[in-house]
Amino acid sequence: MVVGTALTWSNRATIALSIVLAFVFGYALTAMPLLRAGLTIGSAAGLAFASDTISIAIMEIIDNLLMVVIPGAMDAGLGSTLFWGSLAGSLIVAGAAAFPVNRWLIQRGRGHAVVHRHHDH
Repeated sequence: MVVGTALTWSNRATIALSIVLAFVFGYALTAMPLLRAGLTIGSAAGLAFASDTISIAIMEIIDNLLMVVIPGAMDAGLGSTLFWGSLAGSLIVAGAAAFPVNRWLIQRGRGHAVVHRHHDH
């Protein structure tokens, strides 16, 4: 959101960029410790995709939807309290929405529970 807003891109382009970057950085942040633990790129990528896709998708749907429905949030500039407040609020709600899914996956030995088995302790 911040990059697209700073570049004064359209709402559609800003949302597309935010979704792409969320998945890229989400997968990368999960894969980096796995690579340091000695997994191959293919194994680390597979684990990152399996553990993060649902969570990132939920967060992006909720976050972007809220930014679109909050009047003026997408058109407010980076110097606007409306922009930052809407972004912070939408991320909090999105995180709260993704939390039960992540918890459910971990309780069943899936999601990040699998990833954590590969970390060096």
